[in-house]
Amino acid sequence: MTTTTLRSSGEIDREISGWRLVGIVLLCVRFVQGWIYWGGGSRRFIYAPSKLDPSAPHWMANKFQTAMPGALLGMEHVVSYMLQHFYLLYAGVIFFSAIELFGGLFLMIGFLTRLSALASMGLSFALMLLFGWQGATCIDEWTMAACNFGMGATLFIGGAGAYSVDNWLMKRNPALSRSWFRWLGSGALPASLADRMGKILLLVTAIFVVSTYNYYRGSVFGPFHGGPVSPAKHHVTLTEGSLHSDGAVRFHAYLDGGTADVPAHIVRIHLLDSSGKIVESWSGSALGALGKSAFSNDYAYNKFRSGLDSIEAEVGAKATITLPPAISGLSLPPGEYSIEAVSIDAKKFTAGAKFSS
Repeated sequence: MTTTTLRSSGEIDREISGWRLVGIVLLCVRFVQGWIYWGGGSRRFIYAPSKLDPSAPHWMANKFQTAMPGALLGMEHVVSYMLQHFYLLYAGVIFFSAIELFGGLFLMIGFLTRLSALASMGLSFALMLLFGWQGATCIDEWTMAACNFGMGATLFIGGAGAYSVDNWLMKRNPALSRSWFRWLGSGALPASLADRMGKILLLVTAIFVVSTYNYYRGSVFGPFHGGPVSPAKHHVTLTEGSLHSDGAVRFHAYLDGGTADVPAHIVRIHLLDSSGKIVESWSGSALGALGKSAFSNDYAYNKFRSGLDSIEAEVGAKATITLPPAISGLSLPPGEYSIEAVSIDAKKFTAGAKFSS
């Protein structure tokens, strides 16, 4: 009986020792994962607080708006709703940033490590849904989210082990290693449970990483492609075109593709008849001279507006744009027309138009 007890105690000691070793092996991973999220949260709360200032040009709402065109699983509509409800948006930005700040800090020091690792997985999942499509030369945001998800899953199983606040607390109060703290902190898990968790999380991670990569770039279940939404080339969708008989034109524009680093520029707009002949044309100088009343933006952040000999906008901007008649005294006959916008890189975007009542 005594021998059995001693053997069980020895097995427990070896199990704890093994988990301490796992923690040492994962120490670099834990630090990097923690620093990544601590860096994001600390920039907003400490080093660049303008990101949390709604009146500043780097207010986080602008960044969220750029995610809309390629957001997955209906997140475009969620972001749109938040952009139109300031208090919900502000609370969401503060909450998201606080999870980054404290989750990253807790991972670095090894406090509530499994809970913090789970939070980092949630952040990685949300970032993938929102920003996974972005990256001018490659899918940079997908790479970041995929790596962080895998790192978070690994830390969730392994915990912090040695050199952590969790370990220090359990040494001071051994009862913690047999309580809830074992599951949210870094207590040693039964080998059979760790085995099952590892296999399940491998499956989840593989599905998450491979399916999103295939969606953005193919090369898994089909040929390579540039993605449903281009992160490099601006694209403008024109809808709801209408015109008056005097040549005044109105349409809705959505900048639903391209890099968020530089604005898009529309340098010419044409009104075409059914044969494709130009009936009216607005030059870059005419577009740059438009007043604020010409733009009814859907959101208060990224906007369409007059620029230098152009109409300019950031990714995610939506607006109803009204152009005055380009030719004085024009009287248009009934018929089918279309509006054509030409970007600075000579791309053309069109929408049908009809007489307004």
